[in-house]
Amino acid sequence: MPKPVHYPRTLTDWLKQLDGQLLPASSSSQEKLRRALADSNRSMRELAELMQDCPALALSVLREANRKSSGLGEQTESLEAAINRLGIQRTESLLNRLPALPEQDLPKALRQIQLISQHASQQANGLFASRLARLWQEVHWGSLLFLAPIWTLLAAHPELFEAWEQRVLVKGEAASKVEQELLGVPLLKLCLALSEQWHLPEWITQSYRLLVNDRRLLVKALHIARDNEHPLHQQQSLDADSNLRRWLTHPANSILLANGLALSAHYAWNSPHSLRWQRLTGLFLQLPLDNVQQQLHQNAVSSARQMPATDLWHPAEALLWPWQARHLQAAVEQPKAAVVSEWRQHCAQLLAQPSAFANVLQLTASANQALQACGMQRVLILLADRNHTRLQAQQQSGLDKAAASLSLEPQHSQVLRRLLSAPAQLKLSPANIAQFSAMLPGSLKSLFPSEHLLIRSIASNNRVVMLIFADQGGRALTDASVQGFGKTVQCIERALSTFASRGR
Repeated sequence: MPKPVHYPRTLTDWLKQLDGQLLPASSSSQEKLRRALADSNRSMRELAELMQDCPALALSVLREANRKSSGLGEQTESLEAAINRLGIQRTESLLNRLPALPEQDLPKALRQIQLISQHASQQANGLFASRLARLWQEVHWGSLLFLAPIWTLLAAHPELFEAWEQRVLVKGEAASKVEQELLGVPLLKLCLALSEQWHLPEWITQSYRLLVNDRRLLVKALHIARDNEHPLHQQQSLDADSNLRRWLTHPANSILLANGLALSAHYAWNSPHSLRWQRLTGLFLQLPLDNVQQQLHQNAVSSARQMPATDLWHPAEALLWPWQARHLQAAVEQPKAAVVSEWRQHCAQLLAQPSAFANVLQLTASANQALQACGMQRVLILLADRNHTRLQAQQQSGLDKAAASLSLEPQHSQVLRRLLSAPAQLKLSPANIAQFSAMLPGSLKSLFPSEHLLIRSIASNNRVVMLIFADQGGRALTDASVQGFGKTVQCIERALSTFASRGR
């Protein structure tokens, strides 16, 4: 990915830019907090709890409180204490400084990373708060604000999140290489510098120092954690290394574990990274892996229930999916000029007057090629008989050989009957797959093991004659790909009309 010229390339320049970066807040949360701050009946704890839904203000208040106390050495670890130190008037002033935007206008990357932080906070509360009851504030606010340096990075450059997802998570490139190319500096080193400059809670800074300067302890602990089926042997290994044992039992590790778990779950619950953090959490809590995983899943569901429905991804959704499924797919590259030219040629052939086809087989072959050229990787074209009692495969590409001889009886499927009754289009996605999947024949679903599918019925002389099933190899369908499919289908409809009127 080309590096934008406006990105800073040194740690000093990044600190200068991000230290002055204001985080935007949603207009609704800002107004809700403004009313709460004006309510004299609200306690400081209530105000702090309300600010969890406005991470931008939580960070701003804590930074300001610790900036004022930096010369005294009295660092504030909780938001409640920070509000007490600043007072209501100064807190309200900080709120009014935040840029306010409608929720959907906030950068999606920023909203996504803040959701990951909220999920991490839920995991920390569920896993560690009862065990570390006297340190509840440190656990809670440390886990929520751990990724705050990345919030500001994505507020300034939201495009970096997708680039990191695609290159590190999907393509498996080394994070250090990607960070050097995109940022010019290691991301963890930047996070540590910002944490120190902003006087974030000490547990956050300690965790970043560990990741940047002393990863040997973490590597040793991960090695022991792999042997989770033999707890006695694990304990013996820890007893043999007193320095490692002291480090592992430090409460500050709770926020590092919670964020490691939340970040890795963003990609997949059963990825190698996620399993490492799960095993390390089991070692920290002295629990079997199965118990840890059960608590993690329960905490994730609780986290999702507390958040409104949005366009963001929450790992709890993956708990309903097949275990090997992944919500992140390789980005669809823009079609090359040669492919666009090929698509136009096929469409021109479909639109030719008079019809360029001697029979239906030639027409559907051209339609199949046009659909492939517009970006569809798997295509199935079914023809309906005159009475709509049978659908027979006519063309297919990218599918199992069994697709070529597929024959369906539409009366057994409510979805197929609806599509045959009138021209219509159905776009399957994770949001509606549960509703429609049970209404599709199993033989079709086995050909398209995907939650992203386009289905279109096409009519000729006011009668549906053709059904098209198409997808992009199981990847999420972009607006551009859906538009390309729609334009191609329009050409196929025109071709059918011209073909039906030939010789009249």
